[in-house]
Amino acid sequence: MQTGILANYPFSRAPVPPIQELVRAARAHGIFVVFVRTELRASGADVSENNTLFTAFHRAGPLFHEGSGETDISPRLAPRPEDVVITKRRTSAFVGTELELVLRAQHVESLALTGVATSAMVAGTLYDALDRDYRATVLSDACADAEADVHDFLMERVFPGRGARVMTVESWLSER
Repeated sequence: MQTGILANYPFSRAPVPPIQELVRAARAHGIFVVFVRTELRASGADVSENNTLFTAFHRAGPLFHEGSGETDISPRLAPRPEDVVITKRRTSAFVGTELELVLRAQHVESLALTGVATSAMVAGTLYDALDRDYRATVLSDACADAEADVHDFLMERVFPGRGARVMTVESWLSER
């Protein structure tokens, strides 16, 4: 839910209202909130030419560049001091970040995942979370992909087959 992504990729805007409701309700129930953003060094020092996806991100201009403002979390979601913002430089929010340290320090064992793009960032983080023995739920209406059919296939077939629960924000909140 980065400002640059929301401004440049129309498909990414659909999950904003459900995520706003989720964040509001999570805070009201004392649920730990973590935002994750993708940010690359403007110099490209953290981008290998072997990684075609992140090379393309880096070459796209300041959209993913550290310090550009484009990587800021949208003001519509406005992280609070008690929230954590994780900066990632790869697909999974666990790779090379302090995410697991923060989750373990807070005794978190279950995750509810949201975001874009379902086929890349959400999937990468989900698979990594499952491999690290977290219970994971993917909130289908709080995720989006440029290809809606790919999003649907992942939500309906792939993610449940990997052991994740898939449900809407409303259904997840009704369990709280």
